[in-house]
Amino acid sequence: MSDTLARIGAYKRADTARRKAQTSYADMSAQAHTAPPVRGFLEQLRKRQAVDGLALIAEVKKASPSRGLIRADFNPPALAHAYEAGGATCLSVLTDTESFQGADEHLVAARAAVALPVLRKDFLYDAWQVAEARALGADCILVIMAAVDDALAADLVAEATHWNMDALIEVHDRSELERALNLPSPLVGINNRNLRTFDVSLETFESLSADVPADRFLVAESGISTPDDAMRVKHSGAGALLVGESLMRQDDVTAAVRTLMNFA
Repeated sequence: MSDTLARIGAYKRADTARRKAQTSYADMSAQAHTAPPVRGFLEQLRKRQAVDGLALIAEVKKASPSRGLIRADFNPPALAHAYEAGGATCLSVLTDTESFQGADEHLVAARAAVALPVLRKDFLYDAWQVAEARALGADCILVIMAAVDDALAADLVAEATHWNMDALIEVHDRSELERALNLPSPLVGINNRNLRTFDVSLETFESLSADVPADRFLVAESGISTPDDAMRVKHSGAGALLVGESLMRQDDVTAAVRTLMNFA
């Protein structure tokens, strides 16, 4: 585990403990039961891939630990509208505050502005956080295999299933991929970013995707900024892309999405 991920894990576990002390699982579940109905995240990705050959999960992301502030004029509803107008299939919204300047409110506002399914992009270490994600309106959660052991990963996926949510299982190397394939979730994300060096290479996706069974739906994450990048991972089996920074840095986000996905 990288030092950054260990640092995030430490404060996230402490923050979750504080939240749980304020709101019990029973109370959070009651909130989740009153949330807007789940929008099928994987369902929409599959539908778009069947029509266009490739789907896009567009990320609403203000900042990152490695790159600092990404977008100063940060307006989640406006960005969600721009992504939807450009042809994005789903959204990913950062809710981690300390490292990404995200907020739960960003997800709520972005989802309310569009009809797209939304992934809660955060670091999950407790099933309580999954119920919290559903209470916020999230349709999908992220399970980072580099951050959790197999038992916790299984618990997170089971909790997502309980709420009829999808779970994107993120891997960075072959060992994590092998562990991910033991989980029941068909949605697998291969992150091209090396968590130790932060270097990004599309060769990571090309190498690992060859070992993924055909019944899994593959998402290529990180390092995708051009139509050539998109086609490269598509040819290696990607059904969808998860793209944030390269889109968030553009003045015209809608045009950027259309260019990336060749919708223009």
